[in-house]
Amino acid sequence: MSDLHAQILIVDDEPDHAEVMAESLRRLGHVCTIVDGFENAQDELTMGTFDVIVTDMVMEEEQSGLKVLEFAKEHQEGAATIVVTAHGDIPTAKKSLHGGAYDFIEKPLDLDVFRNLVNRAAETVMLRQQNESLKGQVDSAFGFEGIIGDSPAIRKIVELIRQVAPSNLPVLITGESGTGKELVAAAIHNQSKRASKKYVAFNCAGQSESLLEDQLFGHVRGAFTGADRDREGVFEYANSGTLFLDEIGDMPIAMQAKLLRVLETGDVVRLGQNSDRKTDVRFVSATNQDLKARVKSGDFREDLYFRINGAELHVPPLRQRREDIPLLVNHALGKFSADMDCNRPTISEPAMMRLVAYDWPGNVRELFNVVHRMAVTGEGNVITLAQVPDEVRSSESEDSYDVGSLAGIGLDKLEKEAIRQTLAMTGGNREQTSNLLGIGERTLYRKLKEYGIK
Repeated sequence: MSDLHAQILIVDDEPDHAEVMAESLRRLGHVCTIVDGFENAQDELTMGTFDVIVTDMVMEEEQSGLKVLEFAKEHQEGAATIVVTAHGDIPTAKKSLHGGAYDFIEKPLDLDVFRNLVNRAAETVMLRQQNESLKGQVDSAFGFEGIIGDSPAIRKIVELIRQVAPSNLPVLITGESGTGKELVAAAIHNQSKRASKKYVAFNCAGQSESLLEDQLFGHVRGAFTGADRDREGVFEYANSGTLFLDEIGDMPIAMQAKLLRVLETGDVVRLGQNSDRKTDVRFVSATNQDLKARVKSGDFREDLYFRINGAELHVPPLRQRREDIPLLVNHALGKFSADMDCNRPTISEPAMMRLVAYDWPGNVRELFNVVHRMAVTGEGNVITLAQVPDEVRSSESEDSYDVGSLAGIGLDKLEKEAIRQTLAMTGGNREQTSNLLGIGERTLYRKLKEYGIK
């Protein structure tokens, strides 16, 4: 890399030898600091920041280089360490590799080999830093625990996750099928104090009462025909971790009373046994149903509803956060292209506009399926409108926005929201935004200033 300028620490008690190494590296643009032993190296490693550390193996002590390596691992975790050794110390040098050194090199140094080795180490470190930085940028911009989106609705969900995760408060996640409720549940666990413990997800849909009770609470040998051994249920299996019950609204009414008892006491009784077992789980549940309506109809216990609803997180459908669709499409294209080990295609503007306009009744799950199909069946490097599936391309969803919800809203507010959402949809591209809105770029620029949109 011609533009590589690494911070390098050279630890050597022979000043002339250290200066030769430093000068050979400075010619390549690297910044070198020289110290003459382990004690001075400690000060630099504590106070400074380095990409590569080059240390002689034998200095004031026979294995001073190993001490430098060990100290560097603690204080310069991201740096690469290269050990310089005499021929007779090769076994010790190899030992340094097990201790985390990047590599070692023998004296007398071949400066060309030495420079190449340091460059490779610096490239490795800097590429790792770039990847970590890029991941951090992606996470902060539109990704959090796998939740992709930068709409106000998604930012609100992320904020709520951060707020509720550290507590033991039971959380109820609501939203239509395919919106990503499972991702929200996993994010709550990963951001909680129980993150190092088990995360267990279980779907209540389509389960009979007897099977559901067995799955949740377990059984002892002989409890029923075929029960040839003891088996713990998911409450015991998730003990000290997080238990996520999906589609809790589908749970039979009789089972709801048993679940309520366990949530209130923490005591689980296996089928076929009288004694109980203590459990401690963080409880998270989800449903695509209106539980308040089910409480009114008598299909869901009111006391259980209040027990599981310590905090409610609602995941909106995709049609209510259309500005997230381009992010999701590009994320999915990257993922599926990597899975297929092929070049990532781009998507034409008309095709993207068609995807944004579609209502996505199956939400993110349906969107990912469609993008996967386009990635597999598409030809060339650009996905065009013709490659968008018929059911999406022929939809009239662009004319099906909820007009009734616009009644009574001022035209200036409507215009501001149209500009904001179109900017989000085009990734901030002002030329595309002005074209889609049918106004000139100067007019758009003036309105951006007028409405305070950045």
